[in-house]
Amino acid sequence: MMSSGKITVFVNGKIFTSNPRMPYGDSLVIKDGRILWIGRRKEMPEEFQKAGETVDFCGRRVIPGFVDAHMHPVMLADLRRKITVMPPEVNSIEALIQAIKVKRQQQKAGEWIEGWGYDESGLLEKRSPTRYDLDLGCSDSPVSIMRTCAHIRCVNSVALKLAGIDRNTPDPPGGEIERDAEGEPTGVLKEKASTLFGALLPEESVESRRDHLLELGDLLLSQGITAICDMGDLDGLDNLPVYEAALKKGFRQRTGVYYLWDFFADKESFQILPEMMDRERQLFVAGLKLIGDGSISGRTAWMSRPYLGSDREYGISVCSDELLDQAIEYCREHHCQLAIHAMGGKAIDRMINRVCREKKWTPEGIPYVRMEHVTDPSRESIRKAAEHGISFVTQPIFQYAESASYLANLGPEWMKECYPVRTILEEGAELGFSTDAPATFWSNPSDPFPGLKQAVTRISASGVDCGQDQAVGIETAVRLYTDGSARAAGFSHIGMLAPGYHGDFIVLNRDILTIPSQEIDTLQVMETYLDGQCVYRR
Repeated sequence: MMSSGKITVFVNGKIFTSNPRMPYGDSLVIKDGRILWIGRRKEMPEEFQKAGETVDFCGRRVIPGFVDAHMHPVMLADLRRKITVMPPEVNSIEALIQAIKVKRQQQKAGEWIEGWGYDESGLLEKRSPTRYDLDLGCSDSPVSIMRTCAHIRCVNSVALKLAGIDRNTPDPPGGEIERDAEGEPTGVLKEKASTLFGALLPEESVESRRDHLLELGDLLLSQGITAICDMGDLDGLDNLPVYEAALKKGFRQRTGVYYLWDFFADKESFQILPEMMDRERQLFVAGLKLIGDGSISGRTAWMSRPYLGSDREYGISVCSDELLDQAIEYCREHHCQLAIHAMGGKAIDRMINRVCREKKWTPEGIPYVRMEHVTDPSRESIRKAAEHGISFVTQPIFQYAESASYLANLGPEWMKECYPVRTILEEGAELGFSTDAPATFWSNPSDPFPGLKQAVTRISASGVDCGQDQAVGIETAVRLYTDGSARAAGFSHIGMLAPGYHGDFIVLNRDILTIPSQEIDTLQVMETYLDGQCVYRR
């Protein structure tokens, strides 16, 4: 005899579960938001046949909801309202100058003008903008344009003056104030120089950020994204109150929040309350995040060999030993997860070697450390991660959207070795996919399908071979964007369709498992379900 509670029976679907023990089915039963049974309808227990409402999938493909384990939603929600320095909106420095002029005409002198997304390899001039370019767009208001990687920004002369940056200003530890041949700042600020500058930018109210986040949440549902990790912003603000306010207004995604330790290490009042780390909650605090190096496209990732065209340029090591030790101590004491941004081989080796000296400090099912991006890992670092239960979270969209930068900075052969997904899996390391939105050169950065296409084809959007020996099958790619990413972040009971798990799934317009791989990026989400309830329908 079944206990009382709402039951919904879903039938006639092509279900891929992401559960290796039972990967396929055509029907599932959900009770009170959790999956009670899943499998073939002909094998469905009789007690479920007419137990409640029946929903017909009409033969469409059903997969678990996507889990974007590394993105910056509050930042993305805010940046969507600013100048987008990407094709088709902006594809040259001259077009950027004109966009700044238009923005200036819409507001008063002295008000900030902000933009995001430029990549010099994608601009007609094939160079970064400078303060002098931005000055042509506006000379009486501060201008800040963030690069696509979010580790570099370009500002105009007014902004430099507000920040007190001139030819005599020293580089901050872990950062660089780019200078021309005469020693004058060019307006390009890298790594910690960019992060410190971010504190000068105008702060929006919690209510405004909440409303922006709610709009983004609707977009994410239309893309099939049912769970996210917020990996912190560059302004040092606490995003938790923004999510709490958004939840009261109907924000839907399950969300894990990480605090960027650079901004909170010296705050005596900072604490993560134990009740906020309960991963059964829709919103929880997952832990801390450190920045270990920069980006490949910005030539600031700390590499194991020099960048193309240089015998001395290895990138930037951003994190001090003291900050790293402090973060480990805090996470160990509070049993929370530590996420570490590390793209280059030297940064990855350094961080893996350090955290492998520690015993696991998180509850069962939650990796104590997760490594972010992991662009160019050594085989030894991959093996150590697998041995110690360290998870990797990487972004196929980077190579897909930024192959021009990778070719320019690494060359074709080295680029093919980057993001060795197949090798990571063969060595037994935990791996999940994500987007890092908005920190990539793609106008719709949170869309999961281009990343899935890249993982399967290893061919970039511009047709560049990105190392096809590291390609994986589409079922593996879907698992990595669902169960893999949920495991890497330590989410509870999501990421696959199995008894006891939340009924979070999406219905696609075409069969992702059978369509030609070059068409994966054309897929559309027709319906999105959370706890068995339809929360989006195209």
